[in-house]
Amino acid sequence: MGLKLTVDGHNAHNGRDDNNVWKGLAAGLIGGLAASWTMNRFQDVWSTAAKGVETWQGDQFHKVSGEHAESGEETSGTQDLEFGSKPEVPDDTTVRAASAVSEGVFGHKLTQSEKKIAGTAVHYLLGTGVGGLYGAAAEIAPNVTTGGGLPFGAAFWLVVDEGAVPLLGLSEGPMAYPLSIHAYALSSHFVYGLTAEVVRRAVRGAL
Repeated sequence: MGLKLTVDGHNAHNGRDDNNVWKGLAAGLIGGLAASWTMNRFQDVWSTAAKGVETWQGDQFHKVSGEHAESGEETSGTQDLEFGSKPEVPDDTTVRAASAVSEGVFGHKLTQSEKKIAGTAVHYLLGTGVGGLYGAAAEIAPNVTTGGGLPFGAAFWLVVDEGAVPLLGLSEGPMAYPLSIHAYALSSHFVYGLTAEVVRRAVRGAL
């Protein structure tokens, strides 16, 4: 008589309940989706705060400049306009990825309005998908959830942002960016990992 490997979804070979893996996957997908949204909100707050700091620094500069003679102020004002003019902001990584797929697979060059939608779609698809893998992995190796999702977020940042993205030509190498950019990206992924774990755990407990 042959050995029956599965009974009611239970894999007798490794003692793992496959139904739990699917539940973990579902919980992880929901967690990844929520984490992707929260990550975006965190980045919005970060950007607003950074702009506030820049504005404050600009105000301080103008106060100091105001102490100069009027003859010097005109030149200073002209320089402020020159330095204040910003170059066109390049597409971010998700937009570049969406553009590469659109042009490489469909032969279609995205318009500016399409880029915004496609970039957001890539962000949520990647974040949700990785969250699903994390949820499934948590059922197989529960130790991956150690640290409340923070190590998971750091690993996501290291593998994707610091590794895969530059290798795919979607950004320059890590050494091309200042420490502040790396801190911003890592902090964003800490938020992602923490949110993904909190939501995953809550959803998994309800399944």
